[in-house]
Amino acid sequence: MNRKVNIIFCLFLFVCFSANGQIEHYNYKRKLQNVNGQWHKIVIPNEMFGKVSDDLSDIRIYGITSKRDTIEAPYILQLASEEISSNDVGFRLINQSRNEKGYYYTFEIPSKNPINQINLDFNKQNFDWRVKLEGSHNQQEWFTIVDNYRILSIKNALTNYRFTRLEFPDSKYHYYRLQIKSNRNPGFEKAKITLYEFIDGNYRDYNIKSIKTHEVKQAKQAIIDISLDQPVSVSCLKISISDTFDYYRTVTIKYITDSVKTEQGWKYDYHTLTSGTLNSIENNEFRCNSTILQKLRIVIHNHDNEPLAIESFKVKGYVHELLVRFTEPATYCLTYGNSNVDRPCYDIDRFVDKIPDSLAKLQLGVEQELEKEEISKTTPLFKNKVWLWLIMGVIILLLGWFSITIMRKE
Repeated sequence: MNRKVNIIFCLFLFVCFSANGQIEHYNYKRKLQNVNGQWHKIVIPNEMFGKVSDDLSDIRIYGITSKRDTIEAPYILQLASEEISSNDVGFRLINQSRNEKGYYYTFEIPSKNPINQINLDFNKQNFDWRVKLEGSHNQQEWFTIVDNYRILSIKNALTNYRFTRLEFPDSKYHYYRLQIKSNRNPGFEKAKITLYEFIDGNYRDYNIKSIKTHEVKQAKQAIIDISLDQPVSVSCLKISISDTFDYYRTVTIKYITDSVKTEQGWKYDYHTLTSGTLNSIENNEFRCNSTILQKLRIVIHNHDNEPLAIESFKVKGYVHELLVRFTEPATYCLTYGNSNVDRPCYDIDRFVDKIPDSLAKLQLGVEQELEKEEISKTTPLFKNKVWLWLIMGVIILLLGWFSITIMRKE
């Protein structure tokens, strides 16, 4: 009986290792040079993005010790994105008045904190006003902060766009006076005064290989296809328009996720990356979650307007860094290219505050393609993994039955 139990147990272990215990295989590796401390950082080169999984979950850092043991170094993936903070500043609306030049609103700010942004809210739609903002310490002498600043709102069956945010350099006054140059009551409801701090991210500009533009007159759209030199991680697209007239166009930005060659030619599967409004007031910079792609499609909805004259495009993405902890001397390499592995789970993810602020940058060696054993063309015994799990279940039941039988006999 014990012999039967041992045989079944060995079979059970064999099935388990066959299903889950294979050593992970990767397609590429790069040697890490000059690892001489506990903490280092690695900057991911552009050439890697086309060879890793979409979420970069297949990156591993392995080391071979002097005893030929394989160890794994934990890391944290960090994107050099923007740092944004917005602190509301308390105020009182102490005066509302009007004259032939427009409507005036005076705000008192008791604190000595600087401000650089005022968000306005009105109970009206479809307006286009110019505003002036002044600052004063005593309400007798006023200093101009911004003048002829444009705010507007457009709402109709085709467009719903609103821009009522005043942005200006850091200012520190006790009083602020807002003038709206309108001969009709603007319907002012409230304001939000803030100190907005923005530290730009660390970007890479990507080379554009080709740009193809065509008009779809029936759909009243302009479609621009952009092809990059190679797959890269994109997080921002800037569109520059040379036209000087006012415009407000809905824009959708897509990217190719798959392609199939048919008798009629190539067919592409597009996913939406981001959308927004292309307009003559803002800088037309569209940000999105970092996405690995090579081909973009921009759809501008012109409606009944003439097409815009596009001056240029700029595609860029955040610098990606790996913050790595090394604990043992070894020969380390960066491996990647395995779509069958999950994102790693390391302890250092919970102790980010313990990572030093300044880390030495490691140089990556030349990319090496790892050789793979020739895959046997013999048809596998079980094509569907469900069969393996069913067999494992049966073996577990048999093991349990034999164990109970043995225990009863004893």
